[in-house]
Amino acid sequence: MEKILDDAEGRMKKTLEATGQQLARLRSGKATPALLEGIKVDYYGSIMPISQIASISTPEPRLLVIHPWDKTAVPAVERAIQASDLGLNPNSDGTVIRIPIPALTEERRKELVKVARKIGEEGKVGLRNIRRELVEEIKVKQKDGKIPEDDSFRLLDRIQELTEKYSTKIDGILKTKEEEIMTV
Repeated sequence: MEKILDDAEGRMKKTLEATGQQLARLRSGKATPALLEGIKVDYYGSIMPISQIASISTPEPRLLVIHPWDKTAVPAVERAIQASDLGLNPNSDGTVIRIPIPALTEERRKELVKVARKIGEEGKVGLRNIRRELVEEIKVKQKDGKIPEDDSFRLLDRIQELTEKYSTKIDGILKTKEEEIMTV
C-alpha cells in the first residue's frame, strides 16, 4: 500500500517540478537566467546549454549579462539567442553579451498569461493521468484479491488527496507567475 502511495507522490512531484520549470522559462517583464535555459549553443560541434559554457547574471531587473568562459564562444552564443523564439537582441563587446529585456505591452502580457494557464492546465492533466493510472492499478489488484476492499478505498482516498494537494501547488505557482507577468 505504501509503495503505491510513494510511487504516486514521486510521480506527482516530478509533474509539479516540470510544470514549475516550464513556467520559469516563460518570459515576464523582468530578467531571469531561467529565460535562457532552453537555448542550446553549437560549441565546437557539440550542442550544449548556455549555462554549461557561460555564467549568466542579472545585474539590473531588465538586463541579462552572459559571460562565456571561452571568448571564442561569444558569436555562437549570440547566434543561438537570436535564433531562439524569445525575441531578444543580444549586444556583444567581444567578451560579454548583454541582453536588454524590453518591457512587455499589455497585449503581450495577456497572451503570456494565457500561455502560463495552458502550461498549468497541462500539469494538472498530468496529475489526473497519474491518478487514473493508479486507480486502475488498484482496482485490478482488488479484483485479483491482492488488496482488501477497505484498503483499496483508503488508497483511492489518499490518491485523491495527493492529486488535490499537487493541483493546489500548481495553482499557487501559476498564480505567482501570472502576478509576475502582469506586474508592470
